[in-house]
Amino acid sequence: MTTYLTRLGTGFDVHAFTEGDHVWLGGIKIPADRGVLAHSDGDVALHALTDALLGAIADGDIGTHFPPSDEQWRGASSDRFLAHACDLVRARGGRIDHLDITVLAEAPRIGAHREAIRARIAEIAGVPLTSVSIKATTTEKLGFVGRAEGLAAQAAATVRLPEIDIDSAAETSERRS
Repeated sequence: MTTYLTRLGTGFDVHAFTEGDHVWLGGIKIPADRGVLAHSDGDVALHALTDALLGAIADGDIGTHFPPSDEQWRGASSDRFLAHACDLVRARGGRIDHLDITVLAEAPRIGAHREAIRARIAEIAGVPLTSVSIKATTTEKLGFVGRAEGLAAQAAATVRLPEIDIDSAAETSERRS
């Protein structure tokens, strides 16, 4: 019988606004007065969630796996980043239990898009819709978000990974010595 350890990872991402007519949030294209300045599609929700999953398995961050210095990621769809992180969790025998995101923005408002975002994230991650939560808040006109200079997202991911049998690992290590 496999014993699992619960792991929690967190992530944060921010992008400045620039010229444009939409933003990507949670894999959904949302009409907006401006776009975001980013190397990829600039989806702060998926970037933060990718980092949260990578953190839960202690495997670096989004820049480690998809360096902005690598031109192949210019304009890339962030669903590829999230799918990669989910694949890494599963490759380790892990299970994704819950994905939770908070978007910090004065605009655009996400209320009308909330269920589409949840459904898209659940689809990319291969988890039930009930395992995805998305919330939004403003910063009460404070800071760069309050001044409408950009938007941000923070995320948490709860995963279960198989517990390593410490006695077996120690025996294997001793045999190698």
